[in-house]
Formats: sequence, C-alpha cells, structure tokens
Amino acid sequence: MNKLYVDSFVEKKIKRGIQLLDGKDFHQLDLDNQLVALYNHSRQFLGTAYLSRQNKGIGWFLGNGKVDLIESYFESLFSKAKQKRQHFENSDLTTAYRLFNQDGDNFGGVTIDRYADFVVFSWYNTFVYQYRDIIVKAFQKVYPAVKGGYEKIRFKGLDYESAHIYGQEAPETFTILENGVKYSVFMNDGLMTGIFLDQHEVRDALINELGLGKRVLNMFSYTAAFSVAAAMGGAIETTSVDLAKRSRELSQAHFEANGLDVTNHHFVVMDVFEYFKYAKRKNLTFDLIVIDPPSFARNKKQTFSVAKDYHCLISQALEVLSDDGTIIASTNAANLTVAQFKKQLEKGFASVKHEYIRLQQLPSDFTVNKADMSSNYLKVFTIKVEK
Repeated sequence: MNKLYVDSFVEKKIKRGIQLLDGKDFHQLDLDNQLVALYNHSRQFLGTAYLSRQNKGIGWFLGNGKVDLIESYFESLFSKAKQKRQHFENSDLTTAYRLFNQDGDNFGGVTIDRYADFVVFSWYNTFVYQYRDIIVKAFQKVYPAVKGGYEKIRFKGLDYESAHIYGQEAPETFTILENGVKYSVFMNDGLMTGIFLDQHEVRDALINELGLGKRVLNMFSYTAAFSVAAAMGGAIETTSVDLAKRSRELSQAHFEANGLDVTNHHFVVMDVFEYFKYAKRKNLTFDLIVIDPPSFARNKKQTFSVAKDYHCLISQALEVLSDDGTIIASTNAANLTVAQFKKQLEKGFASVKHEYIRLQQLPSDFTVNKADMSSNYLKVFTIKVEK
C-alpha cells in the first residue's frame, strides 16, 4: 500500500470526521484507483483511504486503522446500516428506501436503494466498482430476502449506465409503497428509477397536511410524484410541468397505480419558464407551488444554475400564486449551504411578505456524515406567502 503524506489542513479535516477527500487539498497527486495509508508530515499514521476521482472529490477516508476490503468488512458495514433502518424494514406502508448511504454509513462511493424485493447499487467511481463482486456478495449475506440486484454507473468510462447483476430480474415496471401510496418504478432503464427516494418526507407532508383542497403546480415534475402525493392528500387539481416528453406517461403511471381519475390532473411537456409565462397570460393561479429543479440545466435558450438563478423561479412563481399560497422550494445542490439557498429565495421574494414554515433535509434512511454538512445535500423549505 502506497503512503500518502498530507498537510495539517487535511489532517484537521480527517480528525474532524470529514471522509471525502477534496482535490483542491492535494497538489500534483499522481496516485489514483488504489488504497493508500495516510500520514501527516510528522510521519504519524492517520488511517486508510482510497483514491479514485469522481464527480465529487478524489477519494474517501475509510478509518483510523488499517482497512482490508474483504467480504467480512463490507458485511459489518451493511449489518450496522441495517440496524439503523429497522423501522423501515418493519413498515407495512413503505417498501422503498435507502439501505446504505456513502459516508453516512462510513464508506463513500456507493449507495444502495431498496425497491420492494429488488435493490439498486450505484457506483460513483472506478475503484469501488472494481470491488463490486465482493460488495454484492457481502450484501446478499446481510439481506438474503432481497430477490435481485441492479447497478447504476455514475462515473465516466464504461459503455453502459444500468444492468441487472444478480438474482431474479424485476418486471419492466412494478409498484412500490411509500407512506401507503403506490408509485410505479423501473430498475433497468438508464440512471433513473421513476422516483427520488430522498423526498419521501416532503411527499408525506403533501399527503397528510399540505395537499387538502389545494390547486397544485409541480415544476420540474419528472414523474409527478409530488403531484400524486398531493392528490392522495386531497388536492382538487394538480398540474405537473416538465420538459422531458416521457414525463407524461411516467407520471400517469403513478396516478393509475393508485386508481386516481386524471380528469383534474394535468401533465404539461414544456419549459418551466415558458409555462410560468403561459400561466400568467391565462390568469391561472395555484394555491401550492412545488419547485424542485436540477442543480444545473441547459436548453437551447438558456442555462440554469440553482446557485445563481433560483431566485428567478421564486419571483415568477409569485406571479401565479394565489393569495396566502404556499411555495415548497427544494434543491439537492450539495455545493449550496442552507444559508446560501435561503439567500437565493430572499432575492426572489424581494419585498413580498412570507414566512418559513419548515426546513426539511435528508430523511433518516439517507444517513448523513454529521461532520460534513455537504453530505446533507437536500434542502426543502415550505414557505407561506402573504399577498
């Protein structure tokens, strides 16, 4: 195992509990895709890490001692992660949730999500992908009841994004339960599965509290999971807007899974900013507007970045929000702190009176590394607007 000497700044971060190794902290590093022993400049052993460049960082710290990436090591990790999620395992109302969440469960570079009888492994870098056979074997020992597994490749370099890797193959589409609501999902069609599991507490609020009697506008709706939750919570009308043509059929599948009549539920394939203009022209108003954009998006006319442009979404939403309406403003941008996100929102609200009702971040199955707030990437504000 190669030795890697780190400066005092990196040493302090590691001792604070941060596991993600930031490329900006390492200069002219020629090591990659390997385990390394970390030492400080006084030649004291700090622990074991692995190096592998990925979208976020250049590797992960694994622990203070010597680490052997053998089956029993991963079995131990998965057993501890399973214990944290016992209440999900025992639930009759939720069958889809995260089983393993990177540094929140002490091993960065892989996540594992459960969808009823099937699981999805997401590999975030080349190094962890090389250990996938050992990781999958260890997982099967801890979760013998899972019928089959799939993988998603979230790093560049391979010629496929998704594959079946063990056990039974799932039906092309099937339903999972979340908070008693059915959602139609798919395991082996690109990187997506039909639902973002990290939002299940937000959907729960729409079912049990926020949806009743409301006209709901769901922007960047993907498969309209927020709209289905609102409808199940008694929304009288929903409008789901997304630029992807396929969003319409995927959204309708969720509604059909719950036996919902779609007469008052509309699916619009359109750019969100264009829809805001259209709704204003038609004098449409909504009691509740959900805004959950990608961190970065580009179309023919413009680029959108949460960090710079979110305020535009708020200011345009206000123009079609009914009096005393509610906005749910969401982002999964890890590079944005809660305070920075709130600053964007404030810029959008300008002088309009509003009250922050709650902030929701990652749910308990998406365990976070409490020493590293960037691991708690989800930020969802529910805001009451006085107009």
